[in-house]
Amino acid sequence: MKIELLLLGKAKDSYLEQGIREYGGRIKHYTSLLLTVLKFKRKNGWTEAQERQEEGAVLLAATAPATVVVALDASGRQLTSEGFADLISRWEMEGRKKVSFLIGGPTGHSQAVLDRADYRLSLSTMTFTHDMVRLFLLEQIYRAYTIKAGEKYHK
Repeated sequence: MKIELLLLGKAKDSYLEQGIREYGGRIKHYTSLLLTVLKFKRKNGWTEAQERQEEGAVLLAATAPATVVVALDASGRQLTSEGFADLISRWEMEGRKKVSFLIGGPTGHSQAVLDRADYRLSLSTMTFTHDMVRLFLLEQIYRAYTIKAGEKYHK
């Protein structure tokens, strides 16, 4: 199963980009990983609703029809690391070819993205920058695969 992260622009901080590359490389030992950076330019004068709508249109346009879409959303379901590993295993056993994780911008996802999502995932009730979420999500994907493989990293 392929894992894809759809990202709006590049990470702004080099330390986060370094961590993203590190965990991206680790994940590739277990499964195929695509980090798809989408071009998106915020315009001055947009309301938050307009920003969400435009970001959502870019994310949805990049989403393949047959993929499992996971929207990272503050109101989504929170899982333990073991529960997340079980969810990934379930998708693999169902024969899913690709799972795309959609990380929105600072104002969250549009309703269109949330409606398209097959699953809404929350990493925490705390607020993080969307750049940090990239790193945290990749670390949790890596952790899920080490749990599935019975390795000690996750302890």
